[in-house]
Amino acid sequence: MPATPLRVAPLEWGHGPRVFEAFLEPTCPFSVRAFDKLPDLLARAGEGRITIKIRLQSQPWHMFSGVIVRCILAAATLEGGREAARTVMAAVGAHREEFEFTDHCAGPNMDATPNDIIKRIERYSGLELAAAFAVPDLQKAIKWQCRYSRQNGIHVSPTFMVDGLIDPAISSGDTVEAWMERIFA
Repeated sequence: MPATPLRVAPLEWGHGPRVFEAFLEPTCPFSVRAFDKLPDLLARAGEGRITIKIRLQSQPWHMFSGVIVRCILAAATLEGGREAARTVMAAVGAHREEFEFTDHCAGPNMDATPNDIIKRIERYSGLELAAAFAVPDLQKAIKWQCRYSRQNGIHVSPTFMVDGLIDPAISSGDTVEAWMERIFA
């Protein structure tokens, strides 16, 4: 009997015709600022007008980025899928300094292991992630995120796309109202 394929819930909210994709690195302060605005954007725009998709943009200068992205996608395989993934992203964002390195090369995390990071995320999110993290097929979802970003020319986070086109005028520092003006222009 063939094994059941791993189901990774898409990180999508809303079902409207306008598609807003946010390419985010979970420990980037600017990505965290953008992530925190997404629920407000969905509420103001309306689920019937917009589809918001989070794309994970792992960046090597955020030293534990790959481990954290894998934790988020592991959460997306659990019961509650996308909401579990959002919970992990919110937990990492709320404690982002504890997942970073001083100047991207020093500090207390120099002695941390991937297992330490997983346990830390589990503690902050309240979710058990280690078993899902260890599923080898999860790498397919990680590679998809990476390939999708690369094929669209995404280099930094956050980057935003509206209906498949990068809009460099959208910034994490903008208000939700400013985002809506750009998205629905």
